Amino acid sequence: MAENSLTIFQRMGILLGPNNENKRKINKPQRPVDPLLVTTSPEEFKQTKTELQQQKYINDLWGKVENDMYARSIHNEPTRMAAYYDFESMEFFPEIAAALDIMSEEATVPSEQGKVLTIFSESERVRSILQDLFNKTLDIETNLQAWTRNTVKYGDNFVYLHLEHGEGVVGCTQLPTIEIERFEDTDLIAKKKKIRFQYKTKDLQFEPFQIAHFRLLGDDRKLPYGTSILEKARRIYRQLVMSEDAMLIYRVVRAPERRIFKVFVGNMEDSDIEAYIQKIANKFKRTPIVDSKTGQIDLRYNQAGIDQDWFVPVRTENAASPIDTLPGAAPLPIDDIEYLQKKLFAAIRVPAPFLGFGEAVGDGKNLSLLDIRFSRTVNRIQKAMIQELNKIAIIHLFMLGYEEELDNFTLALTNPSTQAELLKIELWSQKLDVYSKAMADAGNGFSAISMVRAKKEILGMSDEEIALDLQQQRIEKAAAAELANTASVIPKTGVFDKVDKIYGVKPGEGGPVPAEGAPEANNEFGGGPEIGGFGGGTEFGGGPETGGEAPGVSPETGAESGGGGTPPPGGPEGAPQESFIPGRHKPLITEKLISKTDSYNRDIKEMIEKIDKSIL
Repeated sequence: MAENSLTIFQRMGILLGPNNENKRKINKPQRPVDPLLVTTSPEEFKQTKTELQQQKYINDLWGKVENDMYARSIHNEPTRMAAYYDFESMEFFPEIAAALDIMSEEATVPSEQGKVLTIFSESERVRSILQDLFNKTLDIETNLQAWTRNTVKYGDNFVYLHLEHGEGVVGCTQLPTIEIERFEDTDLIAKKKKIRFQYKTKDLQFEPFQIAHFRLLGDDRKLPYGTSILEKARRIYRQLVMSEDAMLIYRVVRAPERRIFKVFVGNMEDSDIEAYIQKIANKFKRTPIVDSKTGQIDLRYNQAGIDQDWFVPVRTENAASPIDTLPGAAPLPIDDIEYLQKKLFAAIRVPAPFLGFGEAVGDGKNLSLLDIRFSRTVNRIQKAMIQELNKIAIIHLFMLGYEEELDNFTLALTNPSTQAELLKIELWSQKLDVYSKAMADAGNGFSAISMVRAKKEILGMSDEEIALDLQQQRIEKAAAAELANTASVIPKTGVFDKVDKIYGVKPGEGGPVPAEGAPEANNEFGGGPEIGGFGGGTEFGGGPETGGEAPGVSPETGAESGGGGTPPPGGPEGAPQESFIPGRHKPLITEKLISKTDSYNRDIKEMIEKIDKSIL
């Protein structure tokens, strides 16, 4: 009675919350619970009391552990924010951005039917509702790729669901991952666990059924949040960035070539040499600049940097090479950069050839193995996405009143690895080959091993699967025998009833019967018994009204002429005869035939329109 007084949102909160009793009842033996113990044995009373006390202690301990997890999540909140900011900066690294794109694209690859998300259900109604939800309302073909990328990048992704009573999920909005917090705490008095989400900057709180929390569970230290794919690459990323910056700075500073000018100072005093050299150098440092206001040339002082030329005083006037060239730095080896790149690729679990680094060796077999390993990572991401998509589907069906159909569907994403499927097919092919050889006659009327043992050892089937396979084979043989007798059991399927109704011959309206030895009537000018065309049946061709002979015995041939016989071309006997040539002149027919043909055409048109309306 109390359950009936709850609103649909309260019942949905219980259904999707951590305290759902339906989850505990699954595969759990039911036994009557009696709060009173009736016994005359002191030992039984003492034992029962001790069990209840121990059970209470275990329940209290469980609540404390859950509260500790909540406190730990609060303590790790600053660390989570620091990681999110690192992930933001890491996305500007080309290799990491490409890896995120590849993972999200591989996880949402379309199937052979062109669908990103495949929905299976025994109920056509449920399948139709979910297809409308994901394809139209949520636009899963576009949004799922972005949701997956955020989930891979941060480890978490929060989507707000817009709910309407009686309509279910009517829209969704992407929430900023950095601004959303998830709280899981336990009320020790009520002994119930609570889950809630909070929008920090907006000071808003959401119920569990309002937020779809996509998360990649991996590191228990991050609970209740997920773990980003980039988490293990944070340190390597910093090292790689520092190494690349150092390499670029060195090359920018040391790469330019410089000149060494040897300035003759003769017997000049040492105290005067520095000023003299500075005077000579200033002549090279002044750069002519045009003033944009006055248009005059101004020699401005340009401080020489470390990439400028050098001036060296010499006392020998005939010094060799008064101007020397100081070469730039030689190209440095980048082994340390490549080493850090390999560690980065290993941390983000994306094969280097997928990002354009390295080439496949071994005729592509190595790349195939890498593809299989990478597909396992993608499958893990797909499972995380499917878990929350199932929650969205359950919420939608529950709000539409389909409470009995909440587990009558399955969602699936396409496996991106074709190599894994090919290896699976190849493995099955080898197993069946070995199985057929084991079942072959050894020459004495017996096979090498029994069929049951071969299915167990080679195909890996259990006793229940073998028994089920035998039952299925027996049913298939019975079905094959029934198919052989189909023609006598089903004389007419009714598949062509609509076509026969429109184009078929009605009862009592037989087609034209040509005379013996006569050519078949032309489709254009020799029609049926009623419309007959030119030379048709008794009404519109070849009849006595239009100058032709009545059906019966032809005076010229002596044979019967059907409704499709050819009329006399002229009309009255003895009149000049002329054959009809299409496109050159009109046929010789009477006005009565024209009016009757028009009237009949209108009747046919009305009849076809009625048939079309009845079919629609």
